[in-house]
Amino acid sequence: MSERFAKRWEETQSQQPFKTRVKDALRPPGPLKPRLDMAIRRIELQVQRLDQAGERFSDRDQKIFARIVDAYTKHDMARANVFANELAEIRKMEKMIMHGRLALEQIVLRLRTVSELGDIVTTLAPAVGVLRSVKSGMSAIFPEAEKELGQIGNLLNGIIIDAGQSTGLTINFDSANEDAQKILSEASSVAEQKIKERFPELPTSIPKLGEESSTNTS
Repeated sequence: MSERFAKRWEETQSQQPFKTRVKDALRPPGPLKPRLDMAIRRIELQVQRLDQAGERFSDRDQKIFARIVDAYTKHDMARANVFANELAEIRKMEKMIMHGRLALEQIVLRLRTVSELGDIVTTLAPAVGVLRSVKSGMSAIFPEAEKELGQIGNLLNGIIIDAGQSTGLTINFDSANEDAQKILSEASSVAEQKIKERFPELPTSIPKLGEESSTNTS
């Protein structure tokens, strides 16, 4: 596939005027653009699915929080603590979903800005790293999302290979990893803030059982 593409790319260049060749070199070639658009659509679909999952967990969060308040007002602290542990686990998953969603949104924004052939290599390399991280985070919650994100990552890898062969550019792995970690770190910070803003805190007399829960499960 990549050899045929490179051959078509070279043949097309040799048949075009110099100005046209320069202009065409500044945007992704035909064979890569549809594949890039397909990757964007598939990532956007995963964002929508994460939105739907987030809504389901949010509903469950509200119901369990109401049960905690009910138990708390009845001075049934043992029951309140059980529900508090359950709520802590749900909010971990809510944060994970929100983190994944925000990271994927950033990837979509970056992929939409690709306007040069060389941009494909430098933009997609960190995108693959982000997808890999989000995929591993989704494994326990949405196995189907994990599989789909893996396939999208393979699609982007194929585009990177073809673009690299056409331009002669190679991936700077240190820079790509640093960029990927920056995207993931920003998404994590925003997700943490959104969770705090969206969901009420537990009554102060109930211990912070999120830490206790994580200790028990470790």
